[in-house]
Formats: sequence, C-alpha cells, structure tokens
Amino acid sequence: MKNIQVFDGARNAVYDIFSATDEEFNLIFPAGQDVAFIDEVYERGDANQLDATFNLIWTRRIPKREAQGIHGLLFYELDEKKIYYPTRKDEEATNPDGGRLR
Repeated sequence: MKNIQVFDGARNAVYDIFSATDEEFNLIFPAGQDVAFIDEVYERGDANQLDATFNLIWTRRIPKREAQGIHGLLFYELDEKKIYYPTRKDEEATNPDGGRLR
C-alpha cells in the first residue's frame, strides 16, 4: 500500500492522506512520478475505472499521525501549482524561473 496526500483548493481543505494499492497508485501516478493533478489523471485514464478506484481509495483515510510516509501528492483545483512541478516529481520541484526549490 502507498499513501497519497490530497491537496484541495477548498477553503476548508484538511489535506488528508489515503492509502492506495500499488495498482491504484499506478493509475494515478505514471512510472517515476509522485505528483499528480486530477485533470491530468482523468485525461490519460478511463473515467469509469478512475471513479471506481477513487471510491475505494476514499474509504481508506489514514490519520496523519499514523501515516508511514507519503508516496504521492494529488492536487485538486490547484492548477497554479503545476508550474512548480514540471516533471511531476516532488524532489524536482522548481520556481517559475526554473531554479530549484530545494
């Protein structure tokens, strides 16, 4: 199982962490990537399969204090963050000018 932290643009978002099977995780994050934006996930996948997958994932919330690592970041309604993750890999996050964030 892999943990996904969800970042939502809603004002009351709490950035929960959910557990996903390896197969579910791979539907959301292409090989080598650990950052995803929901619109891109649906652009490259089957909507019915993704809906079913997310319905399962949403039943597996993990309290943050119990999470054993975060393996992926999933963004909703935060398209402005795309510029910081051009490779969709967290460790390669950049500033808008291309300079590394870390």
